[in-house]
Amino acid sequence: KERIEVPEKNWKHKDGDWEQRKKWDDYMKAYEYAINKSSIPWTIVPVDSRWYRNYFIAKEIGELLQVMYAEGKNSLLIVLQGMDSSGKDGSVKKVFAKSSPVNISVKSFKKPSDIEFAHDFLWRCHQLAPAKGHVQIFVRSHYEDILIQRVQKWITPKRVSNRMKAINAFEELLKEDNNTTILKFYLHLSKERQLEKLKERIEVPEKNWKHKDGDWEQRKKWDDYMKAYEYAINKSSIPWTIVPVDSRWYRNYFIAKEILKALKKMKMQLPGLDSELFPQKK
Repeated sequence: KERIEVPEKNWKHKDGDWEQRKKWDDYMKAYEYAINKSSIPWTIVPVDSRWYRNYFIAKEIGELLQVMYAEGKNSLLIVLQGMDSSGKDGSVKKVFAKSSPVNISVKSFKKPSDIEFAHDFLWRCHQLAPAKGHVQIFVRSHYEDILIQRVQKWITPKRVSNRMKAINAFEELLKEDNNTTILKFYLHLSKERQLEKLKERIEVPEKNWKHKDGDWEQRKKWDDYMKAYEYAINKSSIPWTIVPVDSRWYRNYFIAKEILKALKKMKMQLPGLDSELFPQKK
């Protein structure tokens, strides 16, 4: 009915959907047959509630991360980049809501400290790279050093190019030398939606703590940031995933779905019993 009554959803309407609906019971029997006769089992996902769908995926992610920790053969690096108020912190909170913190670390990158400035730009990132069995989440990341520094003209175009090469080499090293899967998400927020979110931080008392005057200054350079992001995405050896984030629930679903897909590709297994006391149980 929404597809008829809500103008923004009219494009989804097809008369044929209503004709197929008349055969609901027949479709249920057909689905039941296909599910019951399959050698490889199906997973039944309740989807009437968007919240429950995301909960279900988050739970499955948590279960697979436990297997990753136990097996100790794979590691996962997740990079979240996006403009202010795109929902980087919120994504972490929702996607990993059902995961144990035992093998998950989160690093939010801010302005480098004095000791970090005294080293090469990747020094602070490399020491945080995930060990086997672990997940490292970068909220902002090593890409800041070719984003904000480029937009603010703190580094030259040549240095941007050299740093991009170093980033690609760094990521390939983690991938090849430590069996690290790298998932990079660019949280694509519209300029209009960002304005709404930044205003909320001023007008809603519970969100005042999120406000920073600097966010409004950075917003003035929106086009420059878009060019910087476009460069970083196009020049990366390991591809990015572009995430539409104007809708929060869909943002969380989209990211969780991609992470779950990557975890399943690892084909991880819980180790068997390793015991000298109970060798007969092996």
